[in-house]
Amino acid sequence: MFSFCPLQGALSESTASQSLLELDGGVKVLVDVGWDETFDVEKLKELEKQIPTLSLILLTHATVSHLGAYAHCCKHFPLFTRIPVYATRPVIDLGRTLTQDLYASNPLAATTISPNSLEEVSYAYAQTSSTDQNLLLQPPTPEEIARYFSLIQPLKYSQPHQPLPSPFSPPLNGLTITAYNSGHTLGGTIWHIQHGLESIVYAVDWNQARENVFAGAAWLGGGHGGAGGAEVIEQLRKPTALVCSSRTPETALARGRRDEQLLESVKLCIARGGTVLIPVDSSARVLELAYLLEHAWRAEVDKDNDVFKSTKVYLAGRSVGSTMRNARSMLEWMDDSIVREFEAVAGGSRAPPNSGPAGGKGKDAGPFDFKYLKLLERKAQIERILQQAADDAEPKGKVILATDSSLEWGFSKNVLKAIAGDPRNLVVLTQKPSLNPNKPSIARTLWDWWKERKDGVAVEQTRSGDTFEQVYGGGRELQVTNAARQALEGNELGVYQQWLATQRQRQATLQTGGGATLEASADVVDDASETSTESEESETAQQGKALNVSTTIGQASRKKVVLTDEDLGITILFKKKGVYDFDVRGKKGRERMFPTVMRRKRNDEFGELIRPEDYLRAEEREDADGQDVGQDGNRQDQGLGKKRKFDDLGTAGKGASGPNKRPQLKRALSADEPDIAALSDGTSADELDQLEDEEETVLGPSKLVVSSETVSVRLRIAFVDFSGLHDKRSLHMLIPLIQPRKLVFVAGAEAETLALAADCKKLLTAQLGEAEPAKSTVVDVFTPTIGATVNASVDTNAWVVKLADPFVKRLKWQNVRGLGIVTVTGLLLPGGEVAIQQDADDRGQDTANKRPKLLPEAAGGTTPDGTPAPPSLTGSKPSTLPTLDLLPTNLASAVRSAAQPLHVGDLRLADLRRAMLNAGHRAEFRGEGTLLIDGTVAVRKTATGRVELESVGLPLMMDATAQQSGGGAAAAAATFYAVRKKIYEGLAVVAGA
Repeated sequence: MFSFCPLQGALSESTASQSLLELDGGVKVLVDVGWDETFDVEKLKELEKQIPTLSLILLTHATVSHLGAYAHCCKHFPLFTRIPVYATRPVIDLGRTLTQDLYASNPLAATTISPNSLEEVSYAYAQTSSTDQNLLLQPPTPEEIARYFSLIQPLKYSQPHQPLPSPFSPPLNGLTITAYNSGHTLGGTIWHIQHGLESIVYAVDWNQARENVFAGAAWLGGGHGGAGGAEVIEQLRKPTALVCSSRTPETALARGRRDEQLLESVKLCIARGGTVLIPVDSSARVLELAYLLEHAWRAEVDKDNDVFKSTKVYLAGRSVGSTMRNARSMLEWMDDSIVREFEAVAGGSRAPPNSGPAGGKGKDAGPFDFKYLKLLERKAQIERILQQAADDAEPKGKVILATDSSLEWGFSKNVLKAIAGDPRNLVVLTQKPSLNPNKPSIARTLWDWWKERKDGVAVEQTRSGDTFEQVYGGGRELQVTNAARQALEGNELGVYQQWLATQRQRQATLQTGGGATLEASADVVDDASETSTESEESETAQQGKALNVSTTIGQASRKKVVLTDEDLGITILFKKKGVYDFDVRGKKGRERMFPTVMRRKRNDEFGELIRPEDYLRAEEREDADGQDVGQDGNRQDQGLGKKRKFDDLGTAGKGASGPNKRPQLKRALSADEPDIAALSDGTSADELDQLEDEEETVLGPSKLVVSSETVSVRLRIAFVDFSGLHDKRSLHMLIPLIQPRKLVFVAGAEAETLALAADCKKLLTAQLGEAEPAKSTVVDVFTPTIGATVNASVDTNAWVVKLADPFVKRLKWQNVRGLGIVTVTGLLLPGGEVAIQQDADDRGQDTANKRPKLLPEAAGGTTPDGTPAPPSLTGSKPSTLPTLDLLPTNLASAVRSAAQPLHVGDLRLADLRRAMLNAGHRAEFRGEGTLLIDGTVAVRKTATGRVELESVGLPLMMDATAQQSGGGAAAAAATFYAVRKKIYEGLAVVAGA
């Protein structure tokens, strides 16, 4: 059984992706935890309901649309961190930097507390207007985000893996997942899920075409998909269900023409002194655009192009430095051309990455060693560059790649507001933005204006003769919404504290065993180890609302918030300085006792846990203390009685950090930031690096403050499709080659999804009709809506039969990779009947001519899965299931001659090689898909799964003389038969009867 339910991104303009796959036995697999730019918590309600039933989670791409809600779920849904998550290494690392950038740049990503939840606690305070307050949840810190992504288990491409289920999941029963390259992003994945008879291929947002950085999808094989054959690889062919995205670009251009359009648009803008803004994401497609612009600048500067020499290229984002460092360590996940470029640079004379434009030719730098692309990670740097452009008497061109592509958050919004009023400037959209029905994003509004072409169009032409259009803004008004965090104060803080106490009390009551989602920095008291007696709990339950709040905070709080004296209660004695007395008259429960902390001893299976630092020798303790102080940068002058470190004496005169050295204010340059002496616009690199953001980060409880402003848009708008998605031509070519039995379309608008489903159904029906003209072939193509469940199982009709006892005794099971295989040949009897004939050995007498009475019908009960229940479940009456029994003697011989034996299983050449090596033979791979054994026998596996066994020309029967002589022919024949025996041992030979 296989049912599919899209939780987000089906038949809609939203790019968010969440899909739920339910397999036989109650196994549920969640693929992607996506979100959109609205960050609406209501869209996660259905996912929250499914969390206690999930078995595992798979992630496909490192984008907001595919994992934007992952950190939110880990922090605010207690059981979520206990579910195993699987992804490729690039998706894990780039997803971490993307999430950190998201929460650092966009306060809206933290999400607000629902008004209904606030109404439940507002009774404790005088005001009742808490429902219109946008109180924010605490966002995950960078450390928490890093911890959440460290829980994801990395996988490699083409590596079959049997995952572990969650603690509350049913057994997986041999479920196997395999990741294949999907293109589109670094580490993007096509998932193949094998469970029993179900073979499911989940392919959302893939790209068959090769790009500058990313290889094509692995449908046709050939490494990461860069080059392949004419047939789909065996593992992805003929699945029982193919889940595919229907979102396709409207106009698909070849890679060369696409790159040329973008570079020509940029060149025309910077030639007239304008600024080009290219909104990008911060983890995935930014690699393609950054690589293209860097290498274009290298080529043009080598040609002494003055326009490009005087133009600076910037990449702005909160975490782009980490993204590029991760990219340089993952070249093996990229296209083969990137690997060859790196090998060519590494093999020759490689210039240092910080050598600057004059430090060598472009060919001497690696693929992601940026010489002309400057990375900016702070808002002050962006403001300085834009201010320089406004103050210059003679305008100079600039190209800024800024996050995010939606223009709703990140540095791209700040740049757009600064350059929107100048008609010389240009904004280039690189993908079709998603549509929010309530309020379209800024990028979607600009894209709609580009489609309308209301205020005129400038038609330009590339060198190859292609034309492209730039649409004038025409001074149209654009509404820009700004979101900021503001600390809580007054009654708002009281409402938040009341709500926080209520949530913690609920979590303590549930005892879920998951991670404490509302915990933050450790408090002075280890409140988790406190205990209370039953009498205290009964007395505490009778206290007032204020003391109930303080008790709850005292039991579960690890977060340092501003509390009043009434809220602190008895804990004021150690939580507030200068307080040494507390009035306990009239108090009950905890308020009558001094808050003594009883720390619980931690034990394991060997006894009490030992802290190694408690058993250090004196000299070891001093060394450890010296290291800790040195790391904090607060080392004091060493006086009498203290050991002097030789390192301190050696580094004192070399400018290293020591106790008497003044701290250096200059920040060390990373490999991503070239040490350029002076930029062409007069701003030195050191000056930019020393700029720090003046705005202070709001810590603790906060609320969302939304303001809006109107911007007059006079710049030009261009669109060049860099989305890196498959087009309709690729779908029409590949789906008939994949030959799925069921096809499910998700991740696309309603119109394009329905149209594509109709086209693919015609293609598959025509193909199957030609292959099997005698049968009426119909391929099921599903287009489910959000929340709708479709049954895409391989068995649309299933029957349950009862096996007779004599029939079961004669079954001979064979094990193939954890599955039991047996062939059955018997006589199917209607419901209620039993054996016609049974062997005398089993019954002790000859019953050949006896027919037992038909058993009466059962009471009609059913099991939970809808099948008729046995007598033990429905009552005393027997079952009415059809019975499979032994064949009569007169029919057994006829059926045995008609049935043919079958070979069940999948032979892997790697397993065969291992078995031959263990048997004492020499086995090595020669070429692709060929195993050579003892130099005489070759085993090949074709694309269709057929195993071919070849040997040197030898007679099948060796005479006795040749065998006794032990010649080479006898040894070759022995190898041939040994290989054949091992092949048969790896397969289940199912007899015909």
